[in-house]
Amino acid sequence: MELFTAIKERRAVKHYNPSASVSESDFSQIMNAVLLSPTSYNIQHWRFVRVTDGIVRRKIQEAAWEQTQVTEAAELIVLCADTQAWQKDPQRYWANTPEDVQAMMLPMLASFYTGKAQLQRDEAMRSCGMAAQTLMLSAKALGYDTCPMIGFDSEQLAQLINLPEGYIISMIITLGKAEKAANKRAGQLPLEELLVTNRF
Repeated sequence: MELFTAIKERRAVKHYNPSASVSESDFSQIMNAVLLSPTSYNIQHWRFVRVTDGIVRRKIQEAAWEQTQVTEAAELIVLCADTQAWQKDPQRYWANTPEDVQAMMLPMLASFYTGKAQLQRDEAMRSCGMAAQTLMLSAKALGYDTCPMIGFDSEQLAQLINLPEGYIISMIITLGKAEKAANKRAGQLPLEELLVTNRF
């Protein structure tokens, strides 16, 4: 599917065909595309929990206020982020660059994040947002539907997926084939209201 068509046709689908599956090759293609999403300092904060266990999916549905797409969709991905990834073997993030680049970037990375808990969290969430959009557009390009979800009890979900310390949950993304099309777009604000030039 052409990129701008995928952008236009990507919608938050709430009702999925429970008998439709996502092929392993398609799933792999989607996720490998996600790994090309940008992140600050190339930290790649994202961590993806692919939930395939039906019992766990049912418990997540309970934590997500019984939203049916959690169990109806072919795939359920909990998009998380490691807020401390910036300090975990950071040389990995620049391993393919010349030594002089590494010598410059690694101290910059440490200086940028050290002692800045809010920035660490903000940057991780930004990275997750970009990864999520890549996932959803890649899925749409292959003919699948998705739904980004923030409607869940984050503490319950964290327990269900055994979320490690220092990690945060950004969102859930369901992936599959729509059983019912999304409703019409509720109301798009005009570009002239949203775009300013140079300053507000």
